[in-house]
Amino acid sequence: MSATAEKPQATEEEKPFLIVGTGTETVAPGLHILRGQGQSFVAETNVGLVVIDAGPGGSVTQGMIDALRQLSDAPVHALCFSHGHIGYNAGVPMWLAHAAARGDAPPRIIAHRNVPRRLARYRETLALQHRMAEIQFNRPAGFFDHRLVTHPPTETFDDVLQIGSGERRIELRWAPSETDDAIALWSPAQRVLYGGAALIDSIPNIGTPFRTMRDTVRWADTLEALAALKPRKAVREFGATLEGEDQVQHVLVHTARALRWVRAEVVRLMNEGLNERDILARIRFPDELFAVEWMKPTYGDPGYIVRDIYRSENGWWDRNPTSLHPAAPEAIGRAVADAITDKRGVIDQARALAEAKQWQLALHVIDLLATAEGEASEIAEARSLKAEWLRERAREVPSYVSRNLYRVGADMIEQGTQARFGIR
Repeated sequence: MSATAEKPQATEEEKPFLIVGTGTETVAPGLHILRGQGQSFVAETNVGLVVIDAGPGGSVTQGMIDALRQLSDAPVHALCFSHGHIGYNAGVPMWLAHAAARGDAPPRIIAHRNVPRRLARYRETLALQHRMAEIQFNRPAGFFDHRLVTHPPTETFDDVLQIGSGERRIELRWAPSETDDAIALWSPAQRVLYGGAALIDSIPNIGTPFRTMRDTVRWADTLEALAALKPRKAVREFGATLEGEDQVQHVLVHTARALRWVRAEVVRLMNEGLNERDILARIRFPDELFAVEWMKPTYGDPGYIVRDIYRSENGWWDRNPTSLHPAAPEAIGRAVADAITDKRGVIDQARALAEAKQWQLALHVIDLLATAEGEASEIAEARSLKAEWLRERAREVPSYVSRNLYRVGADMIEQGTQARFGIR
């Protein structure tokens, strides 16, 4: 295994696009990790280079191009979308310009057939996408306005697309997981798998608070289908390469089994009549499935998966009849605040919980006032306390997404900008 020099990894707070570093790493003859926004991939085929993901543009994509040219002078035959998430292929124009400057033919731009539909939805909801990215990655307003650009593929495929022939043949395989348009790259001759978004070193990113529902069972199906290929090595979008057939099988099959367990357990509890909050309070994730290194909730969270499964079967209603046809949030907040004649008592009780480091309970209590409208001094104090305690809660959770949501929520409360994203 060889590798080019690599820059130190950025801290979490410095990573706007989940940048993992620079350079390349050879995992097998003609098969290389290409670092940028996540771990992209390069396959040297007999018809040219096949590159997975163009990167976010700018210096990151330029670094990817430079690193590639240290590996090979062959033309880029194809740029492939690992999945349709916005930003991962913002750098396509730079790769096209690079090919033109070399006098090479424009590379094929290949994606799964579901990608164009996703990109159309992103264009329709562009302002929303920017705001969600700002919050999820804890960036200032407007940070993503010129960064999250989209470029359509020139061709799509359904299940499997073969590129090249003989020993250097590779296959692009549909691998629905984090998205319904994710793909994997498979080298049959060397039995090397690039898992893309389906394979990371964290619990599968299902049930994210900001996104449409993701299919837990389908993700498990994909992992089992990839395991059936019997890879000798598996490259993850994030994390170290899995080495050896036994390790690859263990991780893929184990993760699938954990996802199927969550689905079965949530269904069992739903059938008992529990609502979403009841299930979140009741469910216990067995250590033998979830306390392993590759299932740590460093990005997503198992509770997110529970919510996704629940909502896939139950819809949006929280089972409280009051919430079916709610009054305006401002009116609700004002009415609740007016009903609380002992506002100081509410604050004192919330403070007592905070002093006991019961941050979540303290937040529930302080919300009686912190979400209210009005000029009472206690309401302003409640908002200030909520911001402080959100940051304390952020220190308790391992999920990158959760930490950022708590921190951004605190910032917006202090800045008075909650309305920009409906934060309360």
